Amino acid sequence: MTLSTAEQLSATTLLRFATAGSVDDGKSTLVGRLLHDSKSVLTDQLEAVTLASTNRGQETPDLALLTDGLRAEREQGITIDVAYRYFATPRRRFILADTPGHVQYTRNMVTGASTAELAVVLVDARNGVVEQTRRHAAVAALLRVPHVVLAVNKMDLVDYAEPVFAAAAEEFTAYAASLGVPEITAIPISALAGDNVVEPSAHMDWYGGPTVLEHLETVPVSHDLTECPARFPVQYVIRPQTAEHPDYRGYAGQIASGVLRVGESVTVLPSGRTTTVAGIDALGESVDVAWAPQSVTLRLADDLDISRGDLIAPSADAPGTTQDVEATVCHVADQPLTVGRRVLLKHTTRTVKAIVKEIPSRLTLDDLSQHPAPGQLVANDIGRVVVRTAEPLALDAYAASRRTGSFLLIDPSDGTTLTAGMAGASFAAVDAQDTEDTSAEDAGWDF
Repeated sequence: MTLSTAEQLSATTLLRFATAGSVDDGKSTLVGRLLHDSKSVLTDQLEAVTLASTNRGQETPDLALLTDGLRAEREQGITIDVAYRYFATPRRRFILADTPGHVQYTRNMVTGASTAELAVVLVDARNGVVEQTRRHAAVAALLRVPHVVLAVNKMDLVDYAEPVFAAAAEEFTAYAASLGVPEITAIPISALAGDNVVEPSAHMDWYGGPTVLEHLETVPVSHDLTECPARFPVQYVIRPQTAEHPDYRGYAGQIASGVLRVGESVTVLPSGRTTTVAGIDALGESVDVAWAPQSVTLRLADDLDISRGDLIAPSADAPGTTQDVEATVCHVADQPLTVGRRVLLKHTTRTVKAIVKEIPSRLTLDDLSQHPAPGQLVANDIGRVVVRTAEPLALDAYAASRRTGSFLLIDPSDGTTLTAGMAGASFAAVDAQDTEDTSAEDAGWDF
């Protein structure tokens, strides 16, 4: 059974995208201009920004203040936290994440881009591609963001010169392509003046491509739910045990990917027990089919031992289970991640004890080389890790499923998120490079 056109359209009219770039490249100004020129700013918001700009001695509204909401951000003129904004045009709905540019906030970009289908990476036309630009391109590639836009900003400060734009676009495109980014679109803009943001620029007649908004409205966003194997992490077991429903047993959760149908043979992981979908309840009604990202309750033909954290998947496409997780990670905590560190690993709705067995390498973003056996990862480092878990996990490769191929490492003492991991993820440019294997002594958790 295929999904109807209306059902498919309901899933494809939303685009999640993130902005990134180095400090002072104009990310917040671009987002502010995008919101302002697309008529997505409320009157009271614009009045507040105008007043704040006047108090700072500025003659015109500083549109960056539309997203820089923290007091520290406004005082310093920088972005610190991820600012989420929701807006819509007649052609598409959008959720955008404006992420920080400072190196110490690279981890915030991981948060903003983890669910993005497109990333807008800004560069200052005067500076071109810098280290932080490469870092953000690397994060976008690791997170498998399918579309990347290079916005060469501040073209008004280089007299709208085409060679300046062409040089930056060529360098970035070559670098991003080496990382395995599938699609790169370069657009010359001036966020301050509004050139090629929402309206085409009158100063760059040599450019014949789309504006930023036009590209956002028309970029294809694939949500072909029938191609991805179904994955259903169990969040809650429902057993009302009432006179009306004495034998009801349902498993509630959100479908992470794919489509589930009544009568389909499924496997419960990690136990490996098989059964059949007897019924699907959605919004209080029984349905024959459900798809991601719907929240539903499954009823199964057999009474199995199933609890929160188990994964239900079609028997024909069930993932394997493992206790040895090899992954590329971005370390996000101030405290370092070290070999032998005891952690909790959170995968979908399942949390298990784990230990960091190895840190084989740390990525050097300048030349995409791997530094072997670094011993630890510090904040904003990207590296490879091997983690041993106390219980089997049903992980997909991150390249196949961003939802069921990702996980978090958590400090068991206080619940702090330490590391964001992507099972099996790596760069095409570094896959062929040899790295030195190191083995770690067991720190006391015998799994």
